[in-house]
Amino acid sequence: MAIAALVILPIGLLFLLSGLLINFLQAFFFILVRPCSKNMYRKINAHLAELLWLEVIWLFDWWAHIKVDLYIDSETLELMGKEHALLVCNHKSDIDWLIGWVLAQRSGCLGSALALIKKSLKFLPVIGWSMWFTEYIFLERSWSKDKNTLKAGFENLRDFPMPFWLAVFVEGTRFTQAKLLAAQEYAVATKLPVPKNVLIPRTKGFVAAVNHLRSFVPAIYNCTVAIPKDEPLPTVLRMFGGRSSRVHVQIKRHLICDLPETDDGIRQWCRDIFVEKDASLELHHFKNSFEDMECHGIGRPKKSLFVVVIWSCILIYGGVEFFKWCSFSWATIAFCAMVLLVVVISMQVLILFSQSEKSNPPQESTTINNSQDILKHKLLP
Repeated sequence: MAIAALVILPIGLLFLLSGLLINFLQAFFFILVRPCSKNMYRKINAHLAELLWLEVIWLFDWWAHIKVDLYIDSETLELMGKEHALLVCNHKSDIDWLIGWVLAQRSGCLGSALALIKKSLKFLPVIGWSMWFTEYIFLERSWSKDKNTLKAGFENLRDFPMPFWLAVFVEGTRFTQAKLLAAQEYAVATKLPVPKNVLIPRTKGFVAAVNHLRSFVPAIYNCTVAIPKDEPLPTVLRMFGGRSSRVHVQIKRHLICDLPETDDGIRQWCRDIFVEKDASLELHHFKNSFEDMECHGIGRPKKSLFVVVIWSCILIYGGVEFFKWCSFSWATIAFCAMVLLVVVISMQVLILFSQSEKSNPPQESTTINNSQDILKHKLLP
């Protein structure tokens, strides 16, 4: 924890100052370029966003040395980053979004990696503002309010000039044992297959995504994240502390045109892949790998290291010039202390948001008498 605290301050200062500069440039091009050419703006913005996201990927790759083993067939691996795709993933840890960024960076589409995320993130300085400029779709977790937001967001992607990934965490919240128990009780009450390793998917957003994206997004990437049983669960705080871990990711590609045409059919398809995902994770628990697919290492490119070094040099140079320009006084000391305090608070807020998992069960919780005895006989084999 002490190491994490020491790292948060310089990395936070680097991320905050460089991020504010990126936000300024994003706003500049949004005002001057986007009215003339939306496609040109999107291409410029993708490069700007990548310069910011690579700082976080540096933490993942070079500071914490988190390893990702990718289980995927060769054909899908070749197509990644070359086509629009809808990503459907289980929500295992508080850095699943970052694992997605890492895979997108390796595939060459980090700047066009998008997601459906909660609306409150939009107001976070730097990261939230950058997501807004990058056209993430922000939701309030209320279907009556989100229905039109989703429709507009999906249609806005129709003319996107680069291959994009749109990530959807249909479970709606990160997996925990308490939430699993609630999902199991709900499944028993509604006669659904009872999960062991995933939560029950919320299908309204997924159905809307398939219906609106079907005409211009060719593929769905069914992603399953698993943590080997001899490895610790990766978290943001562990990452700041430089503590390594290993993650297994399985990706199966489905043609979106093969999905059913009706809403009920799409909804059932989503539930079916989560039943399959649950069984795959159960097998992974015993085998400690996804043995039915070839394992690929994703490497550790030096691009994020190069970007952090360049940003660090710019920041150090700017700091030296600042102290040359201003006179040493209590006012200067107070100003610097205030900046550092803002950095610490900002990073703490970001960490808390990454760990925040306030979410309701799929429907109102149903009390089941002797639920443990019922679950014992109805869990998925």
